[in-house]
Amino acid sequence: MADKILLVDDEAEFLKTLSERMRARGMDVSTAESAKDALAKVEKGTFDAVVLDLQMPGMDGLEALRILKERDPKLQVILLTGHATVEKGVEAMKRGALDLLEKPANIETLRQKIEEASARRLVLVSQEAEEKVKDIIASKGW
Repeated sequence: MADKILLVDDEAEFLKTLSERMRARGMDVSTAESAKDALAKVEKGTFDAVVLDLQMPGMDGLEALRILKERDPKLQVILLTGHATVEKGVEAMKRGALDLLEKPANIETLRQKIEEASARRLVLVSQEAEEKVKDIIASKGW
């Protein structure tokens, strides 16, 4: 099954090119041109990972990351930036980003990070399901 990815960037040409390259590698890619649009899409659907531009007009990637992780702590977010700094990277990791990659991201590196994100999400979802089963069994006295 293909990794389901939400790619978020305010640069339309970059978004189009990267999404095509990701689809060519078998990924199921949805796109959003703003953080606000991305938040709406995440509310409506489930994604294995969100690849999110750090610097966008309106709401930036760090603020979007904060909201995304509040809504779904299991959601895996990879930030992209053309303006990487150590401070931004540290802040992104503190807020729960899986990684911060510099633009233009090497497509194979990005693919590997997405695979890692998908695997991590699967583990978290499985752990949550296991805990629910244990709670049900304990509450029934079985």
